[in-house]
Amino acid sequence: MLEKDRILVSCYHQVSREGENFIGEHSLGYVIAGTQEVFLDGKHYVFKEGDFRFFARNQLAKFVKFPPVGGGDFKTVGIRMDQEMLHSLSQETGLTADGIFRGEKNFQLPEHQLLTHYRDSLKPYIDGQDVHNPMLTMIKVKEAAMLLLQLKPELKNLLFDFSEPGKIDLEAYMNEHYKFNVDISRFAYLTGRSLATFKRDFEKVFHTTPGKWLQQKRLEDAYYLIKEKGWKSTDVYLEVGFKDLSHFSFVFKKAYGVAPSRVRA
Repeated sequence: MLEKDRILVSCYHQVSREGENFIGEHSLGYVIAGTQEVFLDGKHYVFKEGDFRFFARNQLAKFVKFPPVGGGDFKTVGIRMDQEMLHSLSQETGLTADGIFRGEKNFQLPEHQLLTHYRDSLKPYIDGQDVHNPMLTMIKVKEAAMLLLQLKPELKNLLFDFSEPGKIDLEAYMNEHYKFNVDISRFAYLTGRSLATFKRDFEKVFHTTPGKWLQQKRLEDAYYLIKEKGWKSTDVYLEVGFKDLSHFSFVFKKAYGVAPSRVRA
């Protein structure tokens, strides 16, 4: 990972529903302006201006970003604590996981003076000033991890757990997460399987291929939302897991014999 990718500032002029689906690394974020809704692990979170939030790695999530009501841009800064950095921090400090983490993996942090000072120290990144020193960036990211450990010491068993996802119930996971538009290889990884094993196990459970099953499930949801709930196709396709409106319209018409815009509630 490049140093500049460890601290990211995001801005949106309009409501955005195209949030990152896969959280690959532990992340500490701060909402500078606007509101962020997050749908993650069956829960709905709302973060407002001034909120710090933490998300654990290896999760699928949907984000909706709303600009401030009175005008302006939605803006956040995110600090990604990747495995390489955490391995380095573990070696430097001698901190290691000594048990299984059983706490909440996604949460809003309460107000604290340490967080306020840390936010202020990120001003060069937030203001768009080019910070070219990779060592400074690495220090700021390590500081974020140490702040979390200061405020929530139990996170040691989460941040320094470098194991990969274990094998889990495939049917339950897919029925809960099929609306996330990620590669099949990502689903395989998150269910603790190689790609070949995932495909083999999937066909045993669902009696079809992952690609066909995912498309059918998403189309069924889309048809229901348009027909029964009166949703517009321009709102539906992202909601059910398609990334491209034209592709969604093509496969919808092929499946139902009519364009989604012609379906009547």
